[in-house]
Amino acid sequence: MVAIVGRPNVGKSTLMNALVGQKVSITSRKAQTTRHRITGIHTLEDAQYIFVDTPGFQTKHSGALNRSLNRAVTSTLTSVDAILFVIEAGRFGADDQKVLDLIPPSVPTLLIANKLDRVSDKDTLYPFMQQVSALRQFNEIVPLSAKHPDDIKRLMATVKPFLPEGAPIYGEDDLTDRSERFLAAEILREKVFRWTGDELPYTSTVLIDKFETEGRLRRIFATIMVDRDMHKAMIIGQKGAKLKQISTEARLDMEKLFDGPVYLETFIKVKSGWADNEAGLRAYGYE
Repeated sequence: MVAIVGRPNVGKSTLMNALVGQKVSITSRKAQTTRHRITGIHTLEDAQYIFVDTPGFQTKHSGALNRSLNRAVTSTLTSVDAILFVIEAGRFGADDQKVLDLIPPSVPTLLIANKLDRVSDKDTLYPFMQQVSALRQFNEIVPLSAKHPDDIKRLMATVKPFLPEGAPIYGEDDLTDRSERFLAAEILREKVFRWTGDELPYTSTVLIDKFETEGRLRRIFATIMVDRDMHKAMIIGQKGAKLKQISTEARLDMEKLFDGPVYLETFIKVKSGWADNEAGLRAYGYE
């Protein structure tokens, strides 16, 4: 098992999807898009990689939701065989250091400098990598872009020696340990974030009320939960246009992932303060 950790918005979910070869973790520009530990599986003839995408460790807010997300990070770090510590190439700040301080010294750790394609002056990269690598004894240092397949192949080869010997845990066709119901909620939540930009607080979430299968057809009834009436209006948009766009894109992604037709019906519910209620968070599937 290989954990992918780092502060919010360093590209952990994009990296995970590239390593698995399929979209199993949602992405957006909004910080804290990943809310749960997502397991992605990549099986070869002689190896099985089990990648664990974690929420970005949150240092700026201290509500119940953020405490839940941070627990998901810290509990993962003690139960894996290796850790990919992801930073942005050319940028290392106090939030990155706080995540690095959480990593147990006993777990092999690889420094991953992601978003290499965004570094305009490559001459600055070597001194930057030297500076960061001096902070800890990293087992490997890998600059890359998660968007480049050759970089992903190189990372897979670098990680392989850290995998323990043993029988595969999952079947060769498994891509994740998460259910279709969970993935449907994540896909819809991704579209909500993508189409509302920075207007909508990240505390919005999605609940699947009903998930029915009839042959290849999936009937999905989902509720987007927000904190205020004004947030509901943001999602609905003028004459319902934005909600229609969100639902259509979510349905198309679900059909691609599930390899079959999807009927999706979406509702919006306002529940003030849900993200600051520990018991409520557990009821909604947060750890």
